[in-house]
Amino acid sequence: MKDPRHVLKLNLMTEKSSIMREASNAYVFRVDGKANKREIKEAVEKAFNVRVVSVRTMVVPGKPKRLGRFEGRTGSWKKAVVTLQKDQNIADFENV
Repeated sequence: MKDPRHVLKLNLMTEKSSIMREASNAYVFRVDGKANKREIKEAVEKAFNVRVVSVRTMVVPGKPKRLGRFEGRTGSWKKAVVTLQKDQNIADFENV
């Protein structure tokens, strides 16, 4: 198993993720692009000492950007929506 710090890159705190957290006890993370659902589940359970019910993943494609006459793209990245059991939460993200 990988170290949780290598799998979980960032907790995404957006308006939509806050609504998901309140409605369905789901947390959104930016994760390593090569991590699978099982590795993400194990990393969240080990890092935050909670029980994970389900993991949904998606790849967010990069967007075209330009600066003056120069064109490029932002990088693609992987996002995971982790749903916890009803009675559990991640205390670090509750009062942010």
